[in-house]
Amino acid sequence: MEQKSSDNELNEFLYNRSPYYGQISPEYISFNHQLQDFSQRVNYICSLQTGGKISLDDAYQQIKSLWKKLKVARQVLNIK
Repeated sequence: MEQKSSDNELNEFLYNRSPYYGQISPEYISFNHQLQDFSQRVNYICSLQTGGKISLDDAYQQIKSLWKKLKVARQVLNIK
């Protein structure tokens, strides 16, 4: 049982979510979650590129792909 608690703490540390303070609706909350996920992933990609683990072009392509997915999510959720 101790391992499960440790895993949860590590998960919360690595994928920390900020509370949502905006307009309360399922669409906005969902988009906020996706936006925070986008931000976290971009941060990891930038760190990998800065550390020399991935190329600049690879980092750019990955971020571009994440951006396109975020734009689609915004359109699907009808967020203005």
